[in-house]
Amino acid sequence: MDRRQIHVVAAIIRQDDQVFATERGYGDFKDWWEFPGGKVEAHETPQEALAREIREELDTVIEVGDFLTTVTYAYPNFDLTMDCFWCRIAEGHLTLLEHEAAKWLPLDNLRQVKWLPADVEVVEAIEKELQQNQAGEELESEEESK
Repeated sequence: MDRRQIHVVAAIIRQDDQVFATERGYGDFKDWWEFPGGKVEAHETPQEALAREIREELDTVIEVGDFLTTVTYAYPNFDLTMDCFWCRIAEGHLTLLEHEAAKWLPLDNLRQVKWLPADVEVVEAIEKELQQNQAGEELESEEESK
């Protein structure tokens, strides 16, 4: 029997030194946290799907920015492929239409919530990118001081 394949997108909505996380209010993973997003429809690019999903779930227009990572994860009932992008709010205020709760998490303390298993890999990618950026900034400042 073939396993169900699901292609989704996730928005890493950043504002200053924080990212936006949402809490699921239904299903097997109720009360677990995730980056908002949803399924990619057949006629959409991942970026188009992400903009649509955030409009539908959070009543907000986002600007989809740089690609962060693609996570593949085997859940018990399906295989997930999740494309993740840095995003920023372009218009509106994040309004929960489908989620139980939400919070802004500081970039230096993202692990304070119970993330969905696939989203843990996104957190790791964020941490890795931030460390690389910080190392690059430190190298730049060393070069400038010479």
